[in-house]
Amino acid sequence: MERLYSPWRSQYIEGLEKSEGCFLCKAYQENNDEKNLLLYRGERAFVILNLFPYNAGHLMVCPNEHIGDFTALDDKTLHEISLLTKEMVKLLKKVLKPDGFNIGYNLGRAAGAGLETHIHNHIVPRWIGDTNFMPVLGEVRVISQDLKEIYYKLKEGLKDVK
Repeated sequence: MERLYSPWRSQYIEGLEKSEGCFLCKAYQENNDEKNLLLYRGERAFVILNLFPYNAGHLMVCPNEHIGDFTALDDKTLHEISLLTKEMVKLLKKVLKPDGFNIGYNLGRAAGAGLETHIHNHIVPRWIGDTNFMPVLGEVRVISQDLKEIYYKLKEGLKDVK
């Protein structure tokens, strides 16, 4: 069996362990959405770009409350997260035109959660051919667009989707 490693993720995970508090809560509580790449604020959930993305346009849909247990989500929050996920897929299709998506939660460290205490649903746009030799041989992940550029494009596109 072959194994593919993603060493670039260690910077992200090590940073979480060193930081004080929850970076998602901090981003939500600050009044600087552009700086924090916070794309949308809902009644019970918000959408933020991943600062260490797997791919361009990697979004996270998060409850406004600091909740680490998926089963502790109330139905209204879970419903809003699902609806926001659907809307963000529409937005990403319109703006970035991916060929597909990976969508899901990483619940617990063993499942790959870098942040276990504030659950979040990942939306990762995928393009045919987006996995290549660079991460495997060069230990480099190529993200073809700047995060701020993507943020502005998605923010503009959000006006037409919502």
